[in-house]
Amino acid sequence: MSSIHIVGGGPAGLAAAEVLSLADHAVTVHDHKPSLARKFLMAGRGGLNLTHAEPWDLFKMRYAESADWLAPALDAFDSGAMIAWTEGLGQPTFTAKGGRVFPKTMKASPLLRAWLARLTAQGVTFRLNNRWTGWTEDGAARFVDASGAEIIERPDALILATGGASWPRLGSDGAALEILSAQGLTATPFHPANSGVTIPWSPQVLERHEGEPLKGLAVTVGRTRLRGDVVITRYGLEGSVIYALGPALREALAKAGEAALWLDLRPDENDVALSERIKATPSHQSLANRLRKALSLSPAALSILREAGAPPTEPLALAKRVKGVRLPVTGLQPLARAISSAGGVRREALDAHFMWTDRPGVFLAGEMLDWEAPTGGYLLQASIATGRAAALGCVDWLNEA
Repeated sequence: MSSIHIVGGGPAGLAAAEVLSLADHAVTVHDHKPSLARKFLMAGRGGLNLTHAEPWDLFKMRYAESADWLAPALDAFDSGAMIAWTEGLGQPTFTAKGGRVFPKTMKASPLLRAWLARLTAQGVTFRLNNRWTGWTEDGAARFVDASGAEIIERPDALILATGGASWPRLGSDGAALEILSAQGLTATPFHPANSGVTIPWSPQVLERHEGEPLKGLAVTVGRTRLRGDVVITRYGLEGSVIYALGPALREALAKAGEAALWLDLRPDENDVALSERIKATPSHQSLANRLRKALSLSPAALSILREAGAPPTEPLALAKRVKGVRLPVTGLQPLARAISSAGGVRREALDAHFMWTDRPGVFLAGEMLDWEAPTGGYLLQASIATGRAAALGCVDWLNEA
């Protein structure tokens, strides 16, 4: 029986612990917080989107340039396996409209309790308030407990699953990446992903429409156009369509220091058809009433239309404005407000089993790796899948050692 220590008590770390304890290894999970899986529980407050039921090849494409890297881990633990695993813990699931998969309770806490009970029954030891601080000169793992006392451990293998850097108050603060980078590991600094965008709203929008949705839009950044809903916030806009456009916005902001969102408020009709409907409304009515009656634009949509400047009065020009409202984006919301983070340990630093090639016996998993994905179940799926893959790689390495 080998001794394996895991740093990070989130989904990736717990998934690794499950695989390793089933293989009869002595597993210890360290977390620097006083309780486990805090971000997992926070995600569950919105329903806990487990995975997505779309065709598997399409599912893997959501990871963009990282799809080929993650594919073996995802194929070994796909969406069907995620559903079976969840239901095996006594939590029935259902598939919502659009393909997102949730536990029927719509909560994370029952699933986490069942999961921790299983791990405890399999002999996993948990050490909370233990922060990993790196290695001693002779290669031992170094931890510091809540009292500040240093603890030295010499496990046969170490799995790091410390998360990214979003919502740092929940535990994933990016500190481990700094330690690893100082040790020469190739990594990209963390930056926000699945975050809202900052837009300098006029007082009218903030006073009248903060918190209101804009439904059925098409949103374009550069050459990328997506359909969906957004929500007006004090700082700008948020929503799944905004999150999915994050990579394109980051690229534009990095190149020019600014970016733009183009909103098509009526994406199902062309500008000529819209202009004919506008022409059919009485010309003596106010512009707001004509647009409300002709195009069913909400008060919030009308205010957004004015954010791009005074709307033209000529029907075709006005229809073109409805089809293309330009909103300046001055930035993304910071990591502390982002759902997830991009950046992390690059693939070239690891072998096919997520082991650090320069430090045999050290494996990495989860969101601390350099991949990103949109919301919709993809984040949790890859975190658990890479946690399991790193654990299986660890088992193979120990067997060969």
